[in-house]
Amino acid sequence: MTKSVFLTLSGRTNAGKSTLLNALIGEKIASVSSKPQTTRTRITGILTKDETQYVFIDTPGLHKPKTKLSSHMLKAAQDSAKDADVVLYVIDCTKKLHEQDEEMLKAITDRHIQCIIVVNKVDLLTDKSAMMPLLLRLENTYHPHAIIPVSAQTKDGIDEIMQVASELAQPSVHFFPDDSFTDQPERVLAAEMIREKILRLLNDEVPHGIAVTVEKMRERDDKDLLDISAVIYCERESHKGIVIGKGGSMLKKIASAARHDLEQFFEIQVNLQCFVKVKEDWRNKEGLIRSFGLTEE
Repeated sequence: MTKSVFLTLSGRTNAGKSTLLNALIGEKIASVSSKPQTTRTRITGILTKDETQYVFIDTPGLHKPKTKLSSHMLKAAQDSAKDADVVLYVIDCTKKLHEQDEEMLKAITDRHIQCIIVVNKVDLLTDKSAMMPLLLRLENTYHPHAIIPVSAQTKDGIDEIMQVASELAQPSVHFFPDDSFTDQPERVLAAEMIREKILRLLNDEVPHGIAVTVEKMRERDDKDLLDISAVIYCERESHKGIVIGKGGSMLKKIASAARHDLEQFFEIQVNLQCFVKVKEDWRNKEGLIRSFGLTEE
């Protein structure tokens, strides 16, 4: 008999949810960056092992919204956690428990949703006993199904999460093909790989005003070559200059780094062309937010 379990990853921004998702399914489908609010929409990761299908839903991090885009992101995160069968609530053990953590965990508890609290980044602690007060407080206050200390970066603790998740799986059909690892279209995955390189290479004031769309993605008939044409949208003309760089140097660096990941992911040589355009204050314009595919509607 086949089984399935849907698990929503929730938690504060920069808690390590996207790194955890990639570690759980063994594929890089979510952008990872040290900058907050890297994940903008719900991303589904799928893993089928034997008779059980695990469906992990990564969500934007909980944060204080400052634009219409970030309001959409926060709503997606809150709705996903409240509607979930199982919540994997991710906490950064190197930081104090935030008020938003407390509010979300209380909401999950009040709704009697199965909750696994994942205490992440334990590899950064020199003294592991330092997190004992946190673990005891979480256990005594929220009574989760399990509390699992992990390092998503080193994959320590991933097997424990999978073991607990398997115990929560219910008899069910598989909702996705067994060889799937995401429901994201290839163009969306390609755009996210490019955006991740921008997040990593540019300084703090620019990246969150960036959106990437893939306009063309086609494999050539006469050779093993994938042509990808992407547009990088900025909010300001000054940001466009930063993305392009002197003599196009930064844009070349972004495209080169992205091309490497794209070729590894699609297992084919990639011809990547990136163009930069300006859409003033797009994060506060509903039409542009929707056209970039950054709403749940």
